[in-house]
Amino acid sequence: MLSTIIRRLLQTLVVVLVMSALVFAGLYVIGDPVLMLASPEATAAEREAIRQALGLNLPLWHQYAIFLGKAIHLDFGHSFLNGEPAMQLILERMPATLELATLAMFISVVVGVPLGVYAGLKPRSASARGIMTGSLLGFSLPNFWVGLMFIMLFAVMLGWLPAGGRGPVESFGPIQLSVFNWEGFKSLLLPACTIATSKCALIIRVTRAATRECLPQDYIKFARAKGVREKRILGVHLLKNIMIPIVTIGGLEYGQVFAFAVVTETIFSWPGMGKLLIDSIITLDRPVVVAYLMLTVVFLATLNLVVDVAYTILDPRVRLEAA
Repeated sequence: MLSTIIRRLLQTLVVVLVMSALVFAGLYVIGDPVLMLASPEATAAEREAIRQALGLNLPLWHQYAIFLGKAIHLDFGHSFLNGEPAMQLILERMPATLELATLAMFISVVVGVPLGVYAGLKPRSASARGIMTGSLLGFSLPNFWVGLMFIMLFAVMLGWLPAGGRGPVESFGPIQLSVFNWEGFKSLLLPACTIATSKCALIIRVTRAATRECLPQDYIKFARAKGVREKRILGVHLLKNIMIPIVTIGGLEYGQVFAFAVVTETIFSWPGMGKLLIDSIITLDRPVVVAYLMLTVVFLATLNLVVDVAYTILDPRVRLEAA
């Protein structure tokens, strides 16, 4: 197992290095930040001074070498607009996005797995067909429409939940979370449920497919032939085996929500990283965009590593193949 983790870790480092080059090269060819920072009346000399101050006059390879050297120390430069460190701006917004993604995936798994198992155990029942129809709707409806409908129903018509904003937060050192404050949790609930609508639909379909695949297996038949209780068969023999695809899909979707919750954050005015990314792209604030993308790359690569380790724990065959 240790050799598997080391191999995966080396692969993760290679992926991060390659993605850093792609991110840097891709952003280098997008626009000229000097045009956004300099006034329309600025002379060519003034624009050149700004370019030299930002290091944009250096060759591309030199800029990338400087970028890598500073990235090791989490220094991605200062924002072109307000002069604050780019990584500091990202980390200030990161807890809001992280708790939104975590709660959304928690709701998806808690709701989706039991419904998927039930639909897999009784595929011909009317309730199971209703569950699968609901999952199809969850796939089909776009997030922005679902979010607007939630606002209309729960915020405008019923008045149960706030329509936007983060609400009060609780401080845990430098980290501020709203999930531990009741009013803040109410503000978090609508955007989390908006994201969970589509993710729960995916979890339901994956769980149902895995359940239908595991039920005909010999170990299920043998357990029933031995007289093992049905609850134990479902809770131990079935659930442990269907957790492998669920962990895979859940891990990938969690990373996707963390990195691309831009639409939901915009609709609910949620002060996360997505809103900051959109503002930075519009103003060509390159250091902030690079810091966001690199943090996302590292997060996704680390998440894939965690999923691989979870594989080795859930499935002994992975450990045998590695050995």
